[in-house]
Amino acid sequence: MSNKEWFERAQAVIPGGVDSPVRSFSSVGGTPYTVVSGSGAYVTDVEGKTYIDFVQSYGASILGHAHPEVVRALQVGATRGTTFGAPTQEEVILAEKIVGRIDGLEQIRFVSSGTEAVMSAVRLARGYTNRQKILKFDGCYH
Repeated sequence: MSNKEWFERAQAVIPGGVDSPVRSFSSVGGTPYTVVSGSGAYVTDVEGKTYIDFVQSYGASILGHAHPEVVRALQVGATRGTTFGAPTQEEVILAEKIVGRIDGLEQIRFVSSGTEAVMSAVRLARGYTNRQKILKFDGCYH
């Protein structure tokens, strides 16, 4: 199937055909490419075309896609489970490493999304200031 056919298929079951309102192609125009795989700094689409990935999942992918050391670590970690609704040893160890490396950072909270990060920041700010109102900007990502 082509990128166009995958995009049409996606639009039937995903609003705007993509999983992020920011990436909606209705305001950009055109047809997005549908990724099949990534390696290092490159992604390959369903039509076999390879691109330099300047998007990087809208975040930093310092080692690129499918770095062998990252893949090995994920394979080992996945054998112990993938997500839990309870604390893990690994998150405590990672938190200790981060707090130990950044002057003035006493604690850290890990979250799964930008939305959760903003929710935590709003709660923290409201708790610290005792203010109940927040200023919200319309049309922003989170």
